[in-house]
Amino acid sequence: MERLKAQSNYLRGRIAGELADEIDHFSDETANLLKHHGMYQQDDRDRRQHLGDHGRRSQKVYQLMVRVTVPTGRLAWDQLLTLLDLCDELGGRTLRITSRQDIQLHGVPKRNVREMVRRINAAFMTTMATCGDVPRNVMCCPAPYWQDEVHRQMLTLAGRLAQELRPQTAAYKEIWLDVGQVSNSPAPSQPATPPRNEEPFLGPTYLPRKFKVGVGLPGDNCVDVYAQDVGLLAVCEDYNVVGYNVLVGGSMGVTPGRRDTFPALAQRMAYVPPEQAIDVVKAILAVFRDFGNRSDRKRARLKYLVADWGLKKFKAKVEEYLGGPLAGPHADDVWDIDDHLGWHEQGDGRWFYGVHVENGRIMDSNGFRIKSALREICRKYQPWISLTPSQGLLLCDIRWEDRHGVEDLLRRHGVKLSHEISNIRRWSAACVALPTCSMAVAESERVLPGLIDQIEVELARLGLATELMTVRMTGCANGCSRPYMADVGLVGRSPGRYAVYLGGRRLGNRQGFLYRDGVPFEQIVGVLAPVLAYYKLHRADGETFGDFCHRKGGDDLRQNAALA
Repeated sequence: MERLKAQSNYLRGRIAGELADEIDHFSDETANLLKHHGMYQQDDRDRRQHLGDHGRRSQKVYQLMVRVTVPTGRLAWDQLLTLLDLCDELGGRTLRITSRQDIQLHGVPKRNVREMVRRINAAFMTTMATCGDVPRNVMCCPAPYWQDEVHRQMLTLAGRLAQELRPQTAAYKEIWLDVGQVSNSPAPSQPATPPRNEEPFLGPTYLPRKFKVGVGLPGDNCVDVYAQDVGLLAVCEDYNVVGYNVLVGGSMGVTPGRRDTFPALAQRMAYVPPEQAIDVVKAILAVFRDFGNRSDRKRARLKYLVADWGLKKFKAKVEEYLGGPLAGPHADDVWDIDDHLGWHEQGDGRWFYGVHVENGRIMDSNGFRIKSALREICRKYQPWISLTPSQGLLLCDIRWEDRHGVEDLLRRHGVKLSHEISNIRRWSAACVALPTCSMAVAESERVLPGLIDQIEVELARLGLATELMTVRMTGCANGCSRPYMADVGLVGRSPGRYAVYLGGRRLGNRQGFLYRDGVPFEQIVGVLAPVLAYYKLHRADGETFGDFCHRKGGDDLRQNAALA
């Protein structure tokens, strides 16, 4: 990857030439470069075509996932309509809201990808830098409290960070939008050294791996600041942001079989005034750029640099790059979280409604027609759209008198209102996994809704239906839905088998522990049920399920849960 980036002429490579050929897929090297342009080449394992006699290899069914970056999660109503049209006309007929407040279009054939990217950009959106070794989408609390100074300041900072950190190469406009000149040769010779430095900050080899930033609040950690490479936690006084606690080194990814890889919560490094926040983030990014591991991609994330150096040495290097000392972190820390579902006043006379979108999948299927509902709502009420880190969306700027109309449209399309959804379901999340993610070894998005059905029954039987807890599931160890910090984390180990993690918490500031490994999917509820029963009998007043499991520990739970 380092050689590929260095020789790519600032991410141009052979992309233009391969776009022009008739082959239904990109070469492996070009597919790796394409990530920086916002797309993954994938293989639909459900649709693989088996060739010839028994024993011959299956032919891959190539397609692309195209990811649209949505800084801070804000979209105009007509932009969402554009994306809904594109998924029907050029993709796989569904959209997906990501846990980074982006939008993904799946099932895009290679022949359609250029038109899709052009139309996305014509609607004043981009796919650039949603994937690859670059700073990713900058997250921020999605709630549209337009008159609240704290939210306004956070949103402004997040927007400025998104501008400051994005790649500067002209390759994207040349290749996809025909702006400037780019070679269409399908197999060019060694790229010449470019005449000028197109990336004065990121450099020609960009970053060792991805880099994630989130801006959050102590009283609403919806962006999971502890899971970010850099989390900025607003410190507020008298309804004003007076500074930010800077957290560094969060990341959920793990490589199976590599004990030197691990999930990590970010560490509290410093406190900075608002006017210094961007410079500090850029200094951290520059340290990562210069000292991150470029020889072993499995250990190329910022968390490993922080872990190997220690926080004290890392902070000293950031101070060196910044040109001055940093204060220690402020005492403020995370104390609550909100999923923003249901009706809320914006503070300007309008309302917003938080819609639960299970696992972020926007589709029409079996009586659940959220895609059609959103089309009608956008056309009739023209709301702003705000994507949430919990993979839902907020319909913003709704007039008081239109609230019942919005609810009626949702109901008529089979979309449950927020008060009709169980707590366990509204706080659940899953990664995409099979059939398209190349890393997935087990199901996730397609099976979690049915698993939640079963857990709901068990919770009702125990009288725990109203308990607040998170269930997060992934099809591999990479942790895209952040399972390691959930009350219940389910991580795919092999086809149909999962590791069960317990003891995280909904607030997002504690990791869980491995409780059981290699559990068959059909036995997951049977593993959880005794622990839930034990929790009901022995919890302290006000104690959450995750806090209870953390207090008891794995050995105690394994020994005593079966006796409950």
